Amino acid sequence: MKRNVITVLVSVAISALTAFGIVKATPAPKVPESVYNYDSTSGRTVNLSLSDYPDFTFAAENAVDAVVYVQVTVKSRQQQYIDPFFRFFFGDEGQAPERTQQGSGSGVIIREDGYIVTNNHVVANATSVQVTLNNNKTYDATIIGTDPATDVALIKIEEKGLPVLEFADSDKLRLGEWVLAIGSPLGAELRSTITAGIVSAKGRSMPNYNGEFKIESFIQTDAAVNPGNSGGALVNKAGQLVGINTAIVSTTGSYTGYSFAVPSNIVKKIVSDLIDFGSVKRAKLGVTMSAIDDKLAKELKLSSLEGVYINEVVKGGAADLAGIKKGDVITSIDSTAIKSPSILQEKVNSFHPGDKAQISFIREGKAHSAEVEFQDGSQSNGTVAEDGTVLFYGASLKAVEKGVEIVSAGDGKVAKAGGQDGFIILYVNDQKVKTPQDVIDIAKKSKRSIFIEGITATGRPGYFGFGKDE
Repeated sequence: MKRNVITVLVSVAISALTAFGIVKATPAPKVPESVYNYDSTSGRTVNLSLSDYPDFTFAAENAVDAVVYVQVTVKSRQQQYIDPFFRFFFGDEGQAPERTQQGSGSGVIIREDGYIVTNNHVVANATSVQVTLNNNKTYDATIIGTDPATDVALIKIEEKGLPVLEFADSDKLRLGEWVLAIGSPLGAELRSTITAGIVSAKGRSMPNYNGEFKIESFIQTDAAVNPGNSGGALVNKAGQLVGINTAIVSTTGSYTGYSFAVPSNIVKKIVSDLIDFGSVKRAKLGVTMSAIDDKLAKELKLSSLEGVYINEVVKGGAADLAGIKKGDVITSIDSTAIKSPSILQEKVNSFHPGDKAQISFIREGKAHSAEVEFQDGSQSNGTVAEDGTVLFYGASLKAVEKGVEIVSAGDGKVAKAGGQDGFIILYVNDQKVKTPQDVIDIAKKSKRSIFIEGITATGRPGYFGFGKDE
């Protein structure tokens, strides 16, 4: 059975293209100028006027100059076994030679003074970043900040008066609305490629995704994107930015009809935080949740499958203080209808810690509402996140069969010491660990340093250490 492969759209190579034929263009059919209202209750209309026939020239010409080609260089060493005790005290003597790899993606200029948004996976671990504009000028870029949870990153070049893309309100996107994808599929030779499609779905989580915690509420489109499109623009007919192209689902690694973009409202909030604060100020509701299915809807006597079911409420968290309880069904936050867990994640992520919102929920068949004040998502060691992972010096941990997995290394001491996603912790300070709580308890008892041994994501022995009070 073929399995879907989730492809992050970073291009590392490009093959030759062959022209298979030329198709003679035919003029667009004339469409009657009329507006037909087919649902007086909802007010939905279909505009069949000739002036609304899809013509993307304005959007394309308005947006293309603000989309850039991003090339990254990553230097790494092939890990080889060195006695952990020796390495901890004497460094990395005898390491393998350094290897240099190159990758590429796309980016979108959002400010005329050189701020460019792209994907985290495009620039992750990069030792150098270069940006080439649509006019072929190339600049060295600096990474301002990254946010793995949303796969958004912000980089900057030193230039003024650059063309920019205006943010649109992605919440106002409608199913079937025309959109353009602009980027550099398959590498530099296809820079500034423009493809068209429609909004296929909203609020999507990535199919078959396994790995670190993500805030996912993707815009799904059928605009053709391929490796190299990552970080490029998804724009509406007005030439405004509605999303950042991020990934495809494919059995081959190339585009097969599905592409996903991070909504512009998420992107706008993340890059604003990175510019203003240097890090993302993430609001936290303090619940674990699940989607509503038929069985649950019948048990709770709900009239629809919309909303999210609250499995647990973190004691002392924002939801708990607002009066939300286990078993409640959240239906809206402010004026936004909550139809799925991914939409709730997206909405909560649009707030800052300390912001207040009106939350509506159903309890025992009756509608209720309450004011919630969101808390800071940055919590201390031992905090249990909404996905069930446990925080440890900026990293997220979970128990697995062999030990404790680093689901996300984050950006704290664990990551800075060399901890990586997928690393399995077996020992902390020479003591065997089986659960995240074991890791935390041993670390608390340490007076000076924390030394971790285990297995890397590639199956090799690994180790790193750091001081508690560094």
